[in-house]
Amino acid sequence: MQITKESIICDVLDYAPDTAQFFFAIGMHCLGCPSARGESIADACAVHGTDADALIKQINDFLAAKN
Repeated sequence: MQITKESIICDVLDYAPDTAQFFFAIGMHCLGCPSARGESIADACAVHGTDADALIKQINDFLAAKN
């Protein structure tokens, strides 16, 4: 799975639950909330004032290392 800014958080978490650590690191501690899980990565980063490109790179690098 390739993660993009348009990726929906619940899809990422369903695919790889251990990516939750990266969302926690940007202050997104509400991963169980339906509205948070339904957001795109771009939307979540905008709300939390973080760089979506940096988060996506971290997640994609992590997933690539697992394979």
